[in-house]
Amino acid sequence: MMNNAPASSTEPAKTPDVALRVGIVGLGLMGAACATRLGDAGLELVGYDVDPARKAAFVGTGRVAATELTDLTACDVIVLAVFDTTQVEQVIEGEGGLLNATRKSGSKPVILCVSTCDPDRIAALAQRCAASNLAFCEMPISGTSGTLARGEAVGLVAGAEDDLRRAAPVLEALCPSRHFLGSAGNGSRAKLAVNLVLGLNRSALAEGLVFASELGLDPERFLDVLIGSAAYSRVMQVKGKMMATRKFEPLQGKLDQSLKDFRLILEQASARGQGLPFSSLYAELLEGCVARGESARDNAFIVEAIARCRTTSPSENPA
Repeated sequence: MMNNAPASSTEPAKTPDVALRVGIVGLGLMGAACATRLGDAGLELVGYDVDPARKAAFVGTGRVAATELTDLTACDVIVLAVFDTTQVEQVIEGEGGLLNATRKSGSKPVILCVSTCDPDRIAALAQRCAASNLAFCEMPISGTSGTLARGEAVGLVAGAEDDLRRAAPVLEALCPSRHFLGSAGNGSRAKLAVNLVLGLNRSALAEGLVFASELGLDPERFLDVLIGSAAYSRVMQVKGKMMATRKFEPLQGKLDQSLKDFRLILEQASARGQGLPFSSLYAELLEGCVARGESARDNAFIVEAIARCRTTSPSENPA
């Protein structure tokens, strides 16, 4: 069952009634956006990343960098904004991870995973955490790092209700608009289905802009036509200008992250005997970009991959 929490996506993060100390593991695009939202809500933040430069950039008023991952165990809520499922498992269960550290310290933080992950592994991890008395919830984010920082992203929340209540001020600060989807794993399942549609929307937009350009239309002016047409999707406003101008800054979501998600999507579909022909083709385009060393480009860069798809020779117009 899905329930909408009260939505107010354009409002700034609300200051919680209780003082909370929040840890953030992973200070990349999404982790930094989480820090913006939580900092604006007046929460005390402790950040950790394996990259010293990211930790140095994180430090500021109300923000300190942790020397070790285990330094976060004193936090009330620990947000995981790492790359993939394996990293989530390592952060919690690996040597020097949060599970052993909380056992030694006796602390009881709520772990909140906002990464896009394998839903079956996340569900199994949540069960292992529960068996060890460690609260684990998930809220994958539907939106870019930019929309998250502005409070316009949607949270896909799953986990035990008691644990979610403890993390409620953090959930509210991150995403005023949320859906509750039941037990852990369902948030990731919903996120993969959302990302399938979103990724194909991006690729359709890219192909349409390339086609319009080949027909002699100005891509930026044609984007305005698309936004006002029956073909409209929100991705046109989020990624359209990047694609139309072929300028891919500021970075909001990387190609390798999109590929990671589509590999998960195809794995989940294959396990259920479901073919996804459009998703398979999109994943092939992403694989090609990664093979060319374009992993770190914004996912709007898919327009370049489509522009490179040339026939052997241009068709000749009839006389």
